[in-house]
Amino acid sequence: MPRLVAWNIDGGKIRQLSRTGIGFVFDTRVPEEFQTGDDVYANNKLDRGHIARRADLVWGTPAEAKKANKNSFFFTNITPQHQAFNHSQRHGLWGLLENAIFEDVDVENLRVSVIGGPLFRNDDIPFRGILIPRDFWKLIAFVDAADHQLKVKVFVLTQDDLLNDIEALELDEFRLFQVSVAELSTRSGINFNALRSHDDFHAERIPESVGADGRRRAVREVFSREDLFG
Repeated sequence: MPRLVAWNIDGGKIRQLSRTGIGFVFDTRVPEEFQTGDDVYANNKLDRGHIARRADLVWGTPAEAKKANKNSFFFTNITPQHQAFNHSQRHGLWGLLENAIFEDVDVENLRVSVIGGPLFRNDDIPFRGILIPRDFWKLIAFVDAADHQLKVKVFVLTQDDLLNDIEALELDEFRLFQVSVAELSTRSGINFNALRSHDDFHAERIPESVGADGRRRAVREVFSREDLFG
């Protein structure tokens, strides 16, 4: 699976392209033995979940948008996500995260940079020879039109409650948390220190007395599925 995927969005140049007829394929730049393919997804409730959302990528000239639309289906952009976590008909929060975040933000020129991926843990769910991530993260960077400052927001979204039974599971509640850039660096093992000065997370919302483990449990809860969809 990808450790991270990075992409840019130019909202002023987004095109509406169909995904009809485009299949998921191995990325020829990476040996197939290092990619999670179709075998994992057969006859269960796991979706082939895009890290970089397809709709984010289809912008630019017609040729550029068409190529990006197709390339978004490489398995190097895909992770196993429970259908209730990912699927649009189930209001999949992973796919709707950017929209929710920017409800109260005026993004300058509609341009956004995004990095996202799974958070790998030692206790991830073993299934058909792989470990299914419990948690995913997105780091979103944009220039705020209100003050023309670069802002960075980091969110962690968990599908942990959905993975108790992959074969047959009802829709449970999702939890979305905003965390600091420093927290993301610690949990992912990826160094994002260059972005810390632009972090929009307010650490004072979390009591300092709870310690490092407590801070990970007490990260600010932004909304639940019920909050988003009534």
